[in-house]
Amino acid sequence: MAQAYVTETGGGTGAGRERSRLRRLWGGWRGDRGIWRRGIVIAALAVILALMMVLHARIPNKIGNLGSLTDTFLPWLGVFVPVLLVLALIRRSVTALIAVLLPTAVWLNLFGGLVTDKASSGGDLTVATHNVNAENPDPSGTARDVAASGADVVALEELTEEAVPVYERALESTYKYHKVVGTVGLWSKYPMNDTKSVDIKLGWERAMRSTVATPEGEVAVYVAHLPSVRVKLEAGFTARQRDKSAGALGAAIADEPIRQVVLLGDLNGTMNDRALNAVTAQMRSTQGAAGSGFGFSWPASFPMARIDQILVRDAEPEASWTLPATASDHLPVAARVKLGTSAP
Repeated sequence: MAQAYVTETGGGTGAGRERSRLRRLWGGWRGDRGIWRRGIVIAALAVILALMMVLHARIPNKIGNLGSLTDTFLPWLGVFVPVLLVLALIRRSVTALIAVLLPTAVWLNLFGGLVTDKASSGGDLTVATHNVNAENPDPSGTARDVAASGADVVALEELTEEAVPVYERALESTYKYHKVVGTVGLWSKYPMNDTKSVDIKLGWERAMRSTVATPEGEVAVYVAHLPSVRVKLEAGFTARQRDKSAGALGAAIADEPIRQVVLLGDLNGTMNDRALNAVTAQMRSTQGAAGSGFGFSWPASFPMARIDQILVRDAEPEASWTLPATASDHLPVAARVKLGTSAP
């Protein structure tokens, strides 16, 4: 019986060629006696990066508030991981590759949970907050954009005396109740009472609280715009007044007699910033508990940090998200929470 033999002239399948390349690469590394000795500097940098993330809370604030600056932009330290990985590959260093696993594991432990979508479809109160920017060229359009989110309660910060009537006219058809205190305001579909200024040790009004009578019960809603911080070459991360105001705000919330509390506002700091502990230690971030991604809100052109916060006490976050950009330099943020439940 005759048999025909066909000779393959091609280079094999793509998968086969890829395996062949990997075998050649590994064979080259396996025969290289320097793969353990090279890349010591890269390995050391990887260990330092891991330690910075693990021990960020121990970085002192005595020199230019360096600790708070690191806390604020902590997630961005992960950008250095792929850089170190590429350098390790270029140097053909197994030592460096193993060391790069350390900051990778630390970053995933700290922030991996934020990457997944934790939102659910529940919730009975939708809230939103927006620093509208005192120099906003389109306050009416900004107000309509925020109202389009469907929020039951909206907080606005950085209101100017001239712009307040514009926001009031734009929002009056959606929100029956509202109150402006200094440069912050609160708009609600539900009745508001016992509205007053909150002293955050500034000398002027940038915080308020109001009791909102929702169908599920009373909620104490706080609106705050903490003082701005600056990063200066000669002074570092200047945040002393912000830190003082955060302490005063935290004390006011701690003394709040109503069990369910929602804090809306521009805190000029992230949840990682130790300087906000007076507030963050007693409340939950809706973004951290039920958001998708980091939810960065500032600057709107290229968000790098979430300084606009929605925090709750004795309410369950169900979803949290950023809204589309407006004419402000901040993105608005929104959340949906379930009332009548206590957080674990």
